[in-house]
Amino acid sequence: MSIQRILVADDEESIRWVLSKALKKKGFKVDLAGDGKQALSMFRSNPYDLAVLDIKMPGLQGLELLKQLQEEFPEILVIIMTAESTMENAVAAMKNGAYDYLTKPFDLDALDAIILKAQKAAEVSDQIGHLKEELQEQYRFGHTIIGNSQPMQEVYKTLGRVAASDVTVLIFGESGTGKELIARAVHFNSPRLGKPFLAINCAAIPRDLLESELFGHERGAFTGATDRKAGKFEQANGGTLFLDEIGDMPLELQAKLLRVLQEKEITRTGGSLTMQIDVRIVAATNQNLAALVQEKKFREDLYYRLNVVPINLPPLRERKDDIPALVEFFFQRAQADLGVGAAECSKEAMALLKRHTWPGNIRELENVIKRAVLLSPNHVLLPADFPGLLGGHGKETQDESLETLVARKLENSLAQMDLQELDNLYEMVLYQVERPLINIILRQTRGNQVRTAEILGINRNTLRKKIKTLDIDVKRGD
Repeated sequence: MSIQRILVADDEESIRWVLSKALKKKGFKVDLAGDGKQALSMFRSNPYDLAVLDIKMPGLQGLELLKQLQEEFPEILVIIMTAESTMENAVAAMKNGAYDYLTKPFDLDALDAIILKAQKAAEVSDQIGHLKEELQEQYRFGHTIIGNSQPMQEVYKTLGRVAASDVTVLIFGESGTGKELIARAVHFNSPRLGKPFLAINCAAIPRDLLESELFGHERGAFTGATDRKAGKFEQANGGTLFLDEIGDMPLELQAKLLRVLQEKEITRTGGSLTMQIDVRIVAATNQNLAALVQEKKFREDLYYRLNVVPINLPPLRERKDDIPALVEFFFQRAQADLGVGAAECSKEAMALLKRHTWPGNIRELENVIKRAVLLSPNHVLLPADFPGLLGGHGKETQDESLETLVARKLENSLAQMDLQELDNLYEMVLYQVERPLINIILRQTRGNQVRTAEILGINRNTLRKKIKTLDIDVKRGD
């Protein structure tokens, strides 16, 4: 926003004339009002960037008009003029939202300096506004938080209800499900946007240091404390503090955290001075806190203080419909961050990704996609580009059904072929399945064809024909 249109309101005609002439000479469009009521009416009819108001006017006085403008047009910058240079007038003007004030009689250069400062402030405000919009867009649901599956729709509904409030949020979810991303979405879609968002992992910091990290410490509080240090609560004042893996917080610190939630104040380690703070808490855990409460490993009173609004993040295996959208998002991120070309998944590769159980959830998927994009020479990724999902050594293959296992192997094999050049695929596949199956059963029955036929559920003569057709050596069992 640049300052272009200014309204001057003063009951002295000479003041209005002088200011109008001076401001127009600077290139501003200027309108004049003789009292507060007329000025308010003009504000409601026309857009203004700046107002210069006398503190004392008939009818509606300057400070009363300032209050009204703050309610109706908070974006307008206001400069108050006063003939009485008193501390009360200055304090009242600034307290009610004035950008600055001038004492009559004043030099026009002083007014120019204030307007120039206001112009720069308006530009900074614009930049901050754009940054806020970018942050809100970045953490808009469906932008970096990907997924339209039913489980994610429930998450979005809860986020929409709580983001604008100040309630404490507790996020439950397995490792890699995106708990910090959800916490950031809560913050950047709340009135605390523009204030600090800080995160701390309670499981990653030794318990001896965690208290200092959270609450800060005074100089000399412990060995090595050579300077005073502000903790995360102080640093996040006015904003949001994300406590990740809250289930790993030691019991003695849980008591201090409970006091912060109850009293809204902290005391640095080694200090005696209490400080009021205004911090929204968003916590997260991959543990069953209710079970930890029963085991006396987590305070029951803290659990209920934190669990005001629970958000349950589903694991990726329960929202596989979101995998294509997530894969596309990670393709775009890899292209931007790693400088690689565009990529896409073949149907066979996508089917493979959907079958995987993803014990590491979205974090695992991102790493798998990043590795495949970097190492594959192909624009279209094939199942072979995801060897970690094909090796049969991972957790994902241990509980697979025979049909799923055969389908996965078959899909991988077909991906290596040019199907347009084949005309006997059915027979070829049957050959590769029937031959090893009959061989295995013959070995288990030690070549007994009668018993083999019974197990396979086919006629003995049919078995003999297949042994001959498939060129199976019954004696060798091969």
